[in-house]
Amino acid sequence: MHTLRLVIEILWAVFWIGWLASAFTAKRSVSRGPGFLRTRGLAAIAVVIIVRGFHGAALTVNSPVLGAIGAAMFAAGLGLALWARVVMGRNWGMPMSQKQDPELVTSGPFRFIRHPIYSGILLAILGTALVTNLIAIAIAMILGAYFIYSATIEERNLVATFPDAYPEYRAHTKKLIPFVI
Repeated sequence: MHTLRLVIEILWAVFWIGWLASAFTAKRSVSRGPGFLRTRGLAAIAVVIIVRGFHGAALTVNSPVLGAIGAAMFAAGLGLALWARVVMGRNWGMPMSQKQDPELVTSGPFRFIRHPIYSGILLAILGTALVTNLIAIAIAMILGAYFIYSATIEERNLVATFPDAYPEYRAHTKKLIPFVI
């Protein structure tokens, strides 16, 4: 289990470094949204909780079965987020940001869910919790609330930007979980 935990920690670091580096290829933002500065504060709090929680023994998971399920969830979640990021291309941005010359992306994972990056990151965090420490479930709940808020703001902006196409797209896709919500 120790090796699996270490691999997941390394993959998270690689994911976030690559994620941040890819931000330099995105289109220029015309607005950053109402929660841009709060996002940094929330991220800082989440990091502190993760660092302190993952090294505490009280909620550590030691089940090989849960570890295997968690590793699969982690891989599927990161895979979904990365797939969505690649399909979104230069239209990607920080939560609630608006891009110059936006395009409505409805291919790839966006055929099934409107916010697959959020879904993928949440799934990966839940998988991490099953491998390492259950405190990550609290982090997933905090981020889940933030992602729902962000998705609501983003959808309001998308309706304003694509008044004909977005409502039609929204009518036949789910927000975060295919076939559910």
